[in-house]
Amino acid sequence: MNVIGCRPDGWWRDPRQAMAALVQRLEHWAVARGRDVTVVFERPLSPPIESAAITVTHAPRAAPNSADDEIVRLVTAAADPERIRVVTSDRVLAQRVRAAGATVSPARDLRDAIDPR
Repeated sequence: MNVIGCRPDGWWRDPRQAMAALVQRLEHWAVARGRDVTVVFERPLSPPIESAAITVTHAPRAAPNSADDEIVRLVTAAADPERIRVVTSDRVLAQRVRAAGATVSPARDLRDAIDPR
């Protein structure tokens, strides 16, 4: 949601559509650049947003910061966390994933890359 929320474009009127649009933009970006992308949402969506090009997942439980916890879990579980770049504007999450070995990029940078103004 950091990537979606970094631009005040009315996403809050239809958050599910904004999530689906994010996945679609990320698919095109990831395929064009040969990147492995995982999107972690806070809770499961019904119907689910699916992708053949990127991984779309959610936190295993709905609770405050549960998506952040899932992102940290994924980084910590990775065989080579130094190859992982987490996109977030959340300072606490950034500190946690850096401590686990990942790098961090600001949400606005990715949003501008996948959805130029």
